[in-house]
Amino acid sequence: MNEKKTVGVIGAGSFGSAIAGLLAENQNVLLYERNKETAERIRTERRIRQFDLHENIEVAESLQQIAEQCYLLFPVVPSQHFKSMIIDFSPYLRPDHIMIHAVKGLHCEFDVETAEADKIRLKDIKTMSELILQETGIVRVGSLAGPNLALEIMEKQPAATVIASRFDEVINEGIAALRSDRLQVYGNRDILGIELAGVFKNYVAIAAGAISGLGYGENAKALLITRGMAEMIYIGKALGADKRAFLGMAGIGDLIATCSSPKSRNFTVGFRIAKGEKLEDILTSLGEVAEGVRTLKIGKLIVEHVGTNAPLLQIIHRVMFEGLEMDRAIKLLMRTYVTADADYLDL
Repeated sequence: MNEKKTVGVIGAGSFGSAIAGLLAENQNVLLYERNKETAERIRTERRIRQFDLHENIEVAESLQQIAEQCYLLFPVVPSQHFKSMIIDFSPYLRPDHIMIHAVKGLHCEFDVETAEADKIRLKDIKTMSELILQETGIVRVGSLAGPNLALEIMEKQPAATVIASRFDEVINEGIAALRSDRLQVYGNRDILGIELAGVFKNYVAIAAGAISGLGYGENAKALLITRGMAEMIYIGKALGADKRAFLGMAGIGDLIATCSSPKSRNFTVGFRIAKGEKLEDILTSLGEVAEGVRTLKIGKLIVEHVGTNAPLLQIIHRVMFEGLEMDRAIKLLMRTYVTADADYLDL
């Protein structure tokens, strides 16, 4: 590597690879892949999927190497693996590190499959930034979210994202590392709101895929996106987030992208469910995590625990896990009574 600053990326999946490519336009990147065979293949072939690896990217040998050579770190791993990764990483991390995660999921300190809504504690449901603070000595933490379909980024199409943190330094470092002629980067101080917006748009994207799979048009999709955003705001408000985070790039921006594109894994899951495929087969063939499936399970526990009205989430959950027929689900949603348009603005 040359004398440029080096930034670390943990996770060489689709989005991790996309983030590494963006970062490599401005500085050197160390990319960590935990699977040794995959890491060696990337190192040897200099390719990830069908894309050439940027000349400024090198494959790291270990998490220790990343921690020693980089002070700015971007973990991009699925939410269910995040805690184990951060625990493995923590012995090498220092208080002077800056960590900006790009994970659109939640961690639960209980078994999501067997939990009962009236017995859970909200403090046992954590965002990735909360996990970082809990498990490491790092203080300066941030979150990256926005309309960032990995394939489009890897194709070098223009996009935008948001860096959220309570620390201006984190926002400024993230912007400096990522901004380019093809990526606009915005800052936001409401890290909780930005994280939750990135999480809850996932289940709305599943519903949007189902709408498309059933052959419905743009009117139905517009209805779904608009009321889906309202529902996200109500859930976020119940968890302490400000509604403004949901009205920006990480909220409505990400929602439009993931609810409109077959390149979104969550959209694809919904589309294929509507076509009659089994969830297990879909997830196996995708090869990567669709966070919306897990979000549905966690979200249902949250809304039932706090008493928030979330008909879209609850009905899609019934479709995915309880055998509700899709046509019946659409009829139930259309009968949902809403007193006013944009009612969330009064929160």
